[in-house]
Amino acid sequence: DEDTYWCTADIGWVTGHTYIVYGPLAFGATSLMFEGVPSYPHPDRFWQIVEKHKVNIFYTAPTVIRAIMREGDEWPNKHDLSSLRILGTVGEPINPEAWMWYYNVIGKGRCPIVDTWWQTETGAALITPLPGASPTKPGSASLPFPGIEPAVLREDGSVADVNEGGYLVIKRPWPGLMRGVFGDPKRFKETYFVRFPGVYTTGDGARVDEDGYYWLMGRIDDVINVSGHRIGTAEVESALVSHKLVAEAAVVGMPHEIKGQGIYAFITLNVGVTKHELPVIPRRRCNS
Repeated sequence: DEDTYWCTADIGWVTGHTYIVYGPLAFGATSLMFEGVPSYPHPDRFWQIVEKHKVNIFYTAPTVIRAIMREGDEWPNKHDLSSLRILGTVGEPINPEAWMWYYNVIGKGRCPIVDTWWQTETGAALITPLPGASPTKPGSASLPFPGIEPAVLREDGSVADVNEGGYLVIKRPWPGLMRGVFGDPKRFKETYFVRFPGVYTTGDGARVDEDGYYWLMGRIDDVINVSGHRIGTAEVESALVSHKLVAEAAVVGMPHEIKGQGIYAFITLNVGVTKHELPVIPRRRCNS
């Protein structure tokens, strides 16, 4: 009840009303609400607020982190962020480079990063590190909460091998699971329970490493089939943003007369970088 908690999500999004309103207020925390964008009037808008209100727990999206990264370290370094105790991410997989920047520049290497995986349909986070208790890996959502039984399956329903990508499913029910789609029970069943009968199909792709840590790969429909090889867009995007010149990347499939599908990437460069410096980046990073 002594914490000041700030989730930057839009209040109309499930993360907003759950983790701005219901959750923190149910536990008696002070919940900060913000209306605006992180870059106006200056790129340090968030850090001004953290310093002014002595925010202890900060929860935002990887897209926001990458957008702020591209403006340079000087903006957060202008502010006293020592009140921060826990940093969180939500909404999409966070690439390791953004994770490390968040940890080192914003958290100064002392704040655990809680990378949460969940969905509107799940009601709350299901796969996430426990702050200060779970060892973390940059880019991994880590381990499931007690009582949650996820698995990664192949197309045929068999369990995927270690580090093999597949369909993320949940094998047992839990109290927060959605009860249905309003007015359309058939759609509810077909969307979530038909592909793999008896389990909840999340629609997300994932892999599990040798330590049992879960690595989210984006939506399973965000897969591009190039010459028979299934390539997750999140993996290509992560390779692109691993370069210091690139702030954000979005990858889509495009028709290819030989390969079936090709890959087309849209890239946002860091402030001050010109497009003439770009051509050497994609080939070197993605081929490796």
